[in-house]
Amino acid sequence: MSESKTDPAIQYTADVVAVTPSRHVLLTERDGPPCEGAWALPGGYVDAGEAPYVAAARELAEETGVHVPVGALHQIGVWDQIDRDPRGHFVTFAYMAVVPDGTQATAGDDVRTARWWPLDELPDELAFDHADIIRAATTRNS
Repeated sequence: MSESKTDPAIQYTADVVAVTPSRHVLLTERDGPPCEGAWALPGGYVDAGEAPYVAAARELAEETGVHVPVGALHQIGVWDQIDRDPRGHFVTFAYMAVVPDGTQATAGDDVRTARWWPLDELPDELAFDHADIIRAATTRNS
């Protein structure tokens, strides 16, 4: 049984693949639906009048306490599959940022935990299509 769609309008989000030189990626444990309790990339809604890369840096800071300048974000791509989010049609702009090893992350808005994971030991399932986004980011930059 599929979840019902709640909003017919397209929603825009921004996600960040924050990685370290030692090949760890920052994930957050979601604190609410959809995918409550699942691990996901830091990210969230692009506000009206806000550029996606600005939203990406803002969401990374709000959810994990990790601050990166917008110039340090490199766009990976746009994910726009209609069924990628059970809430409706969400289009995400995905970015990558390399941050120093030892960067501290703390759980902030909408997350239970923020944690660095080795890229070769990720959780079995990630929320939404975030495994695909991580794969695209790390394949292009390995």
